[in-house]
Amino acid sequence: MTNFRIPQFRELIKLQFVKFLLVGFINSIFGYGCFALFLYIGLHYTLAVLLATICGVIFNFKSTGTLVFGSYDNRLIFLFIRTYVVIYFINIAGIQAFSYIGIGPYIGGALLILPLAILGYILNKRFVFNYG
Repeated sequence: MTNFRIPQFRELIKLQFVKFLLVGFINSIFGYGCFALFLYIGLHYTLAVLLATICGVIFNFKSTGTLVFGSYDNRLIFLFIRTYVVIYFINIAGIQAFSYIGIGPYIGGALLILPLAILGYILNKRFVFNYG
């Protein structure tokens, strides 16, 4: 029988992508909460996503930069915003695509959280914080 060692939580949390997912989970709750609130008050999903994205960028920049990538460079905010502009348009297209098959914006937005989080990690790592 082989001795299989499950990594300790502390070792696992050191992994950048895992940190990104944990911070992203908090950021996603905040962002989706904003999105759902904006839908609830009657905004069209395109405007709800836009406003939630703006709120999310402001909320996410420091948490993602410092906790995930170890960056304290505030000048990167413009690259971070550019990344989220791309994610915004993909999010809108995804919600619209879901609507064509009868999935509403609440569920469609929720279904897009994980794929957009993975895309956000890749874009931030490569084009914003330049770690790979």
